[in-house]
Amino acid sequence: MPNPVRLFLCKNPLLEVIMQKHHKIYIAGHRGMVGSAIKRQREAQGFDNIVCQTHAQLDLCNQQAVNDFMQAEKPDYVVLAAAKVGGIHANNTYPADFIYENLMMQANVINAAYQSGCENLLFLGSSCIYPKLAEQPMTETALLTGTLEATNEPYAIAKIAGIKLCESYNRQYGTNYRSVMPTNLYGENDNFHPKNSHVIPAMMRRFHEAKLNGDKEVVVWGTGTPMREFLHVDDMAAASIHVMQLDDKTYEANTEAMLSHINVGTGIDCTIRELAETMQKVVGFNGELSFDITKPDGTPRKLMDVSRLADLGWEASISLEQGLADTYQWFLAQVDSDLRL
Repeated sequence: MPNPVRLFLCKNPLLEVIMQKHHKIYIAGHRGMVGSAIKRQREAQGFDNIVCQTHAQLDLCNQQAVNDFMQAEKPDYVVLAAAKVGGIHANNTYPADFIYENLMMQANVINAAYQSGCENLLFLGSSCIYPKLAEQPMTETALLTGTLEATNEPYAIAKIAGIKLCESYNRQYGTNYRSVMPTNLYGENDNFHPKNSHVIPAMMRRFHEAKLNGDKEVVVWGTGTPMREFLHVDDMAAASIHVMQLDDKTYEANTEAMLSHINVGTGIDCTIRELAETMQKVVGFNGELSFDITKPDGTPRKLMDVSRLADLGWEASISLEQGLADTYQWFLAQVDSDLRL
């Protein structure tokens, strides 16, 4: 029997257990960027009872289907990484889809986890939960203190609801449902759609195609002045696992019952122009850069205060340039198969 990893699955000391590597983990969103990274890392660590379902197998917006699945599987804990995600264009174009689908998935999975007896759950949110003009760097206490960025308000409201669902179940039922709020993520299994992707995959694809086509210029949306923080998905997965494995005493000493979410980031940001220049170097594009100032910039600055996570014993380790280089190599390997590109 492998050495057990101590994990407190609930707050009731009478039910405290030691998590072993054969215990059942359900990862919702296992084919997404974060879910797949968590799955890879858990498997590499010897966890051999990971349960996954594709969208075709289980529609997380279908409450009855989710209830039936949870009752049949009865996982020891759940990672809720499934979400409908996209960049500024997608959020502006499909606001109803973003708020409805994310609210439904979160409510269904969290409630079904409780109903099935699962005491331990990790919910993955987003840094867009914070006000558009929140003081920088953004601390966890900035939640619900101001107006959200209009371009992704529906998505942000859904993610805030996910946090409050977890906290409310903890208060009422004594569960151990935790939430982590990542900054802007990138890496393996990102979505490289030319219109509906986030800034790094969209920019990487644009530079790559410009290099192949011999273009003289790449045009980047906005003024190039907004500040953004970027975290490689492998770091995000490692941070998520770290938070899941914190004992109750340590976790509760660094959080509050109704302010329990934890920021996950690098604590370092850069301008969009600096990102574009680094991307140009990584991809090897030799043309010029220009900026389309008619396109929206979004929030002026988004930098996470990650001191709470640092106090809990975790810090990011992958630099932006190294992370972009690794991601570009993965991207090149997918071009022939056209996997999400």
